[in-house]
Amino acid sequence: MLLSLKIENFALIDRLELELYAGLNILTGETGAGKSIVLDALDAALGGKVSARMLRTGADRANIEATFSTNQLVSQWLETQEIDAIDAEAIICSREITAKSNRSRINGVVVNKQQIQELRDRLVEITAQGQTILLSQAAQQREWLDSFGDRAFNQSLTLQRQKVAKLFEIKERSRKALFDRQQNERNRLQHLDMLRYQLKELEAANLDDPHELENLESDRNRLAHSVELQKQSYVVYEALYQNDGGNACADLLGQAELILTEMVSLDREAEGILELVSSALAQVEEAGRQINNYANRLDSDPEQLESIEQRINQIKQICRKYGTLPEAIAYTEKLQQALAELTDQSISIEDLERKAEADLQGLLKACKKLTELRRQTAIALEQSQIEALKMLAMEKVRFQVGIYPVEPTALGSDRIIFEFSPNLGEPLQPLAETASGGEMSRFLLALKTCFVKQKTKQETKETTMTSEQIHHNVGTMVFDEIDTGISGRVAQAIATQLWQLSRSSQIFCVTHQPLIAAIADRHFHVSKQVIGDRTQVQIRLLGLEERKQELAQIASGKSVDEEKNQGKRKKEKGTTIVKEGADSALVQAIAFAESLLEQAATIKANI
Repeated sequence: MLLSLKIENFALIDRLELELYAGLNILTGETGAGKSIVLDALDAALGGKVSARMLRTGADRANIEATFSTNQLVSQWLETQEIDAIDAEAIICSREITAKSNRSRINGVVVNKQQIQELRDRLVEITAQGQTILLSQAAQQREWLDSFGDRAFNQSLTLQRQKVAKLFEIKERSRKALFDRQQNERNRLQHLDMLRYQLKELEAANLDDPHELENLESDRNRLAHSVELQKQSYVVYEALYQNDGGNACADLLGQAELILTEMVSLDREAEGILELVSSALAQVEEAGRQINNYANRLDSDPEQLESIEQRINQIKQICRKYGTLPEAIAYTEKLQQALAELTDQSISIEDLERKAEADLQGLLKACKKLTELRRQTAIALEQSQIEALKMLAMEKVRFQVGIYPVEPTALGSDRIIFEFSPNLGEPLQPLAETASGGEMSRFLLALKTCFVKQKTKQETKETTMTSEQIHHNVGTMVFDEIDTGISGRVAQAIATQLWQLSRSSQIFCVTHQPLIAAIADRHFHVSKQVIGDRTQVQIRLLGLEERKQELAQIASGKSVDEEKNQGKRKKEKGTTIVKEGADSALVQAIAFAESLLEQAATIKANI
């Protein structure tokens, strides 16, 4: 139950604190007075859509705080979300709005959109202006039917819907696998020929070393310059090891070694130098031998050079088609895998067809069970809805939930159509095509009544509570001008229905109907006041005399102050007869308001 609503810097509201009560809470006021702003603020506190335009002009921050009484469902949800309770009997939902961002909090803890939406569903149901449009949408009718079925059959319908959705996904996967295989089969032979040609070309090239081209180009350069390399090797050999003139490096180092050997015999200090020279001599001699062997291995074999050139050309041609040599090698492996998959007949088209058919039959079986649950739900909803509509002055109404087969989807294989006949002798037709605006409003109210009754039944089955405990634990229902398009006896029926509904659920209702306002447990008046140079929305709880004046104003279209002022002006002009007429109209309006309150008291007593 909504206990209080605090609003700061939201639209035309500067600062407002509103305390609410159990039962039927009615808001009245002139059109444009700001009644919907209050409901918008409640919606925002529970995660509704907001924008910077909702900030009061001149303010940089808006704050909304809605306090609800808690119940077992809410307490369990708080535990699963690991949100601490501030108060054992209350929960606070708040929203902070700035020009750049907005944050939702539960008991001071920042939460995301999904969390606040989950909690919203456990606390309040808002029926806003224009929601009757949803009644004409087949998808919404299906959701209402399924939701009613969950309450009636303890979630079994939702579980079946979840099963259908899962089987539909499985069916779609097998259908796609079959379709893809059929498409591939049509082009398989042509595709196989192309892949085999490419693979044959690549395998003929015998590519396995990603550095082969670099190595081949190195070999080609050596063979192409073998004569020059041999000459240069001979020059190096002479300089290092053997020279007819005796000036080879090895000869000079050998002489130096002999001299140092004689020096060491005279002075041991030269021993280190001798070791260095001896080491250098050994390295020079080894270098001479290796350069000589290198020169002897050099061969200007033209056949080998031609073979290398051919291999280089072959690899470069492959690379022009398939990228670099490493990419060509990788593509060869990819082709081998693709061919293996295309030629793999372990799962045939026939096998895929059998699986797709089996998955479809599994889906159809689950859809059939879902349809049966919906038909059972439809019977219960029809009975409950007709009973509620009769209480709203529609004694001859007929209502039926049409369930028609369609192709299976994740939501089942049913098209749901609410069919309606408000008058005796008229055939059932789709609700959207036959119901007037007033009938739509009554239908929606009746539907909400059915849901609340079903919820109350379920709660009393699940827990043993007194009537006062049940009333404390139910949620809040908000109706924004549910009385659109109705008057007279129908308005009285709606008033009675709202008050009955408020015995099991707190009702917060905006209305322009005096018959509905009169039956309220608490009556609030919404008005705009100019304070200084700013317009502000104000709300106040009306006492008995104020209620009479407000009801008189709603019924007559003029306020009590206007009637008094009109009489005063006429008196000043000397038109006593007109003054008496104005006084008479005022007396009649007040008398009518008193009669409405007496009538409402009688209805409550009888109920």
